[in-house]
Order: sequence, then structure tokens, then C-alpha cells
Amino acid sequence: MRRNTPIALLSVGHACVDIYQGSVAALVPFFIAERSYSLAVASGIVLAASLLSSVAQPLFGVLTDRWAMPWLLPVSTLLGGAGIALSGLSGSYALTLVFVALSGIGVAAYHPESARVARIAGRGSHRAMGWFSTGGTVGFALAPLMVAAAMSVGGLRWTPLLVLPALVGAALCLPVVRVLQQRQAAAPPTPPPAGSDDVASFVRLSLAVVFRSIAFIGLSTFISLYVRQRLGGGTAVGTAALFVLYLGSTVGAVLGGSLAARWDRVAVARWSYLATVAAVAGVVWVPGPAVFLFLALTSAGLYVPFSLQVTLGQDYLPSRVGTASGITLGLTVSIGGLASPAVGALADATSLRTALAPLVAMPLLSWLFFRTLPEPGLPGAELPGGVVAARSGSGAAKPG
Repeated sequence: MRRNTPIALLSVGHACVDIYQGSVAALVPFFIAERSYSLAVASGIVLAASLLSSVAQPLFGVLTDRWAMPWLLPVSTLLGGAGIALSGLSGSYALTLVFVALSGIGVAAYHPESARVARIAGRGSHRAMGWFSTGGTVGFALAPLMVAAAMSVGGLRWTPLLVLPALVGAALCLPVVRVLQQRQAAAPPTPPPAGSDDVASFVRLSLAVVFRSIAFIGLSTFISLYVRQRLGGGTAVGTAALFVLYLGSTVGAVLGGSLAARWDRVAVARWSYLATVAAVAGVVWVPGPAVFLFLALTSAGLYVPFSLQVTLGQDYLPSRVGTASGITLGLTVSIGGLASPAVGALADATSLRTALAPLVAMPLLSWLFFRTLPEPGLPGAELPGGVVAARSGSGAAKPG
């Protein structure tokens, strides 16, 4: 298998998994239409996907720090797909929450191990992690289109069609797992030096990612309904808005990895969050079709730091890469979903515009936390698989 092939397969597999994160928000308008849920009740479905994922994510991270579990990649992919596939089959709200939560556990199990594997496969390169993260954003972007296509066939009872990406993703994981097992058998990983963890910086980084997550998940949950209200369009207009939000994230993820090859990750993230404050304000208050432009700018701005935050977390906690990945790539993202019911309740009591207005402050808070963060430099440390860590601002790590 060629050197870049594992990253390419992991990126596509990541897309297949994150389709199910994006599907939850994309299904909300259909649950409202077919089951007459209020905004607060419908956002509880997003909460269900986030809640168990928030609890499970760091647990899986701790486990993958102790034991390599590459088999989790195909198993968790199938679990994520099965939950979404079953979510539309029952008219019971409780069962819908159970199935969506099941999908959330699958997504939670996938991310810590996949980020650890991607770090090894990419030999510590920020650009490789950027491509891996881009796969996830592509999955998000495809989610509203796939959900809309399935729902157009026959409504929520056709959600079983959505299991297809999980089958593809699980199949793609298998050759990567075999190659990395062979590589690790030939070159066992070298542990980082004692006392190399920067826990204080990691905590500040995690708080920054939480506020970023609140902004993105809040928008992804309600932007479809919000744009339909503003522009007076039907379902297609709402789906287009969600697609633009997710598509812009793919541009941001690729751009983030490229920018980190020239400037340090912390500086790139700071400027990105600062620019995003204005973009979110445009989504909320600028009238007319310009909302699509501001949506694209918002998602790109929120996703430029995405892969950079994963590698920063891993560099702040080099002795606990799985835990760091589970938190920065998963837990803090899932926590953003916990705010969705509050946004929905405020929207029910006032209006969607009023409820979305506080999201303007979220990237500003992320920027404030990033102002306190250093660019980690670990000149003597090694990554799993014998890869020497990158020095501060050096872009990609160098093979050891």
C-alpha cells in the first residue's frame, strides 16, 4: 500500500462516519414536519446524539491510550449507521432518542482511535491530519443531501437507506487496520518523555473548542428552518443552507492544514476565530440571499482551526494521545449539542433570530482562550510509531 493510501482511506472512512453526525441535524425538520414536534422537543434529538457521546468519548480515549483497538474503526462505523437507520422507523419519541443515542455512541467510539491511527499513518504531519479532518467535514456536507434524498422517497420510514455509507466506511477501514498493525509490529512506538504534558494549555484549548462547537451545532440544528423563514422558501432552500454550511467546512479544514505549514497553529486559529465573529453576525442580521455567503464564511472560519486543534491537543498531551483526541475531536464537539435545547426553547419563546444571536459571541470566546495558548514545541519527543514531533511552527513532523 502506498504511503498516502492509509490517510486517503481514513479520510473517506471519516466522511462515512460524520455523515451520521450531520444527519441528526438534517433530520430535525422532517421530525418536526411528520411528528409535529416543537423546536425544543426536536432539538432534544440532537441532545440525545450528543449526551452519551459526551460521556463515552473520553472513556474510549482512555482505553485507546492503554490498548490499541483498531478494530473499533469498522465496528463503531457500523454502529453509527445503524442508529440513524433505525431512528425514523418508530413513531415513539423515546425509541427515536435511543436509536439516535446509539448512533452517537458509535461516533464517540470512532473518533479517539481514528485520530490516533491518523497521527501514526500521517507520521505527525499537520497536513495529513488536515486531510483526515476534511473527510469528516465532507461527511457533514453530504449529510443533508443524503437525508433529503432518502426522505424524498417516502419520508422517515426510509431512514434505513442511510446505513449504506456505514457499510462502505467499515469496508475501507479493514486494509488500513492491517497495514498499521504490520507497521507497529516492525517499529514499536516509543513513549514520550516524562513530564511532557501541558495540562493547563490543554484545558484552555478544550474550552475554546467547546465554544466553537456551540456555534457550529447551534447553526447546523436551526439554520435550515431559519433560512426558510427569512427567504420564504421550502424544504429545498433549507437543505441548500445546511449544505452550504457543511460545504464551507471542507474548505476551512483543507485551508487550516495548509496555513499551518506556513504559520504556527495557534496564530492561524486566532485570526480565524476573530474573522468568524463578523461572519456569524452576518448570518444572523444581514438580510436576503447574502445569508448563504455568510454561512460559507462562518463554516470555513470555524473549520480552519479544526484539525489544528486536534494536533495541538495531541502535542499538549503527548503521553495521552487517545484521550486528547477524544476530547478535542469528539467530547468538546458533542458538548456543543447540549446547548441546542436551550437555543430551541429560546426560539419557541421569542424568535429564531433572537435565539441565534448569542452564537455571535461563541467564536469571540474561542479567540480569547487562544490568546493565552502557546505553540507547543517538543523537540525531543516522539510520536507513536517512532515519529519525531514537530518543532514550534514547523508545519509537518519529520520521520524519525
